[in-house]
Amino acid sequence: MLRFLVRRTLSAIVILFLLSMVTYLLFFGVPRDPALLMCGKTCNPTAIANIHHVLGLDKSIPEQYGIFLHNLVLGSNQFDQGPCPAPCFGYSYHTNDLVWQTLLDRLPTTISLTLGGAFFFLLIGLGTGLAAAWKRGTLIDKTATAGAMVLSSMQIYFLGPLALAVLVYQTHWFDKPAYNNFTDDPVSWFGGLIIPWVVLSTIFAAQYTRMARSAMIEQLQEEHVRTARAKGMSRRYVFFRYAGRGSLIPIVTIFGIDLGALLGGAIITEVTFSLPGLGQLAVQSVFFSDLPLLLGVMLFSASMILLFNIIVDAAYAFIDPRIRLA
Repeated sequence: MLRFLVRRTLSAIVILFLLSMVTYLLFFGVPRDPALLMCGKTCNPTAIANIHHVLGLDKSIPEQYGIFLHNLVLGSNQFDQGPCPAPCFGYSYHTNDLVWQTLLDRLPTTISLTLGGAFFFLLIGLGTGLAAAWKRGTLIDKTATAGAMVLSSMQIYFLGPLALAVLVYQTHWFDKPAYNNFTDDPVSWFGGLIIPWVVLSTIFAAQYTRMARSAMIEQLQEEHVRTARAKGMSRRYVFFRYAGRGSLIPIVTIFGIDLGALLGGAIITEVTFSLPGLGQLAVQSVFFSDLPLLLGVMLFSASMILLFNIIVDAAYAFIDPRIRLA
C-alpha cells in the first residue's frame, strides 16, 4: 500500500508540473497583454514597459517559468509587495493580493457548496437508486429511472436561473443565494446555500440514481450473492450486506472524481449564483489575464482531483477484499 501511494503521489507531481508548463505556454500564446489591462487611461509605451519590468514579463518565458517553480517550492522575498512564503504563486496582476491567500479566502465558499451538495445528491441519488433496484420492474423503478433520465439531461445554467426566477424573484420564498460564514451565523449560512445545493444535487442525484440501480442489479446476479440466497439468508440481508458492498466500487470511483472536481471550483454553479468561490475566481483570472491567479487556481484544482483519485484507488482494497493494490 505504501509503495502504491508513493508511486501515485510522484506521478501526481509530474502531472502538476506538466500542467503548469502547458498553462504557461497557453497564456503567452494568447494575444492579450496584461500590462494593457493595468495601465489605465494614461497608457503609453513607457508605462507598459515599466509594468512589464515590475511583473517580470520582460524576461524570456523559460526564465519566468524557472522563477515561478523556484518561488513555488522555496518562496520569495523579491516581490515589491512584500515576502511571499511557499507555496508562492506570486501576487495577482489585477488586485495585487497574494494569490495563495486569495485561494484560502475563497476556499470556504467552495467547500461549503461542495460538501452540502454532495450530502444531498448522495442521499437522494443512492436512496432512489437502491429503492429502484429493490423494486425492480415495478412502478417505483420505472418512475425513478424515467425521472433520472430527464433530470440528468438538465444543465445548471438552465436550472439555476429558473430556480432563482421562481423561488427568489417571483415567490420570494428564499433570499438570494449568498455565502455567510458558518461560525458567524449557521442559519444564514444554510439559507444562503440551500438553492445552489438543491440545483447542484438535482443533476448529480439523477446520475447517481442510475448508477446505483445498475450497479446493484449487476451485483445481484453475482454467484456469491445467489449462493447466499440459496443458503437461506434473508433478501434484505443479502441485498445490503453482499450486493450493496460490491456495488460501491463504481459509485466511489465517480464520487471521488466529482468531489475533487467540485472542490477545485464549481465554475458554472458559482458564476450562476454569484458565489465568491474558486470557480468564480478561475473565470476572473482568465478575464483579466492574471497569470499568477490562473496558475494558482489551475494547480489547486488539479491537486484536488489527483488527491481524490489517489484516495479512491486506495479505498478499493477496503471496500472489496478481492482487490489488492500492487
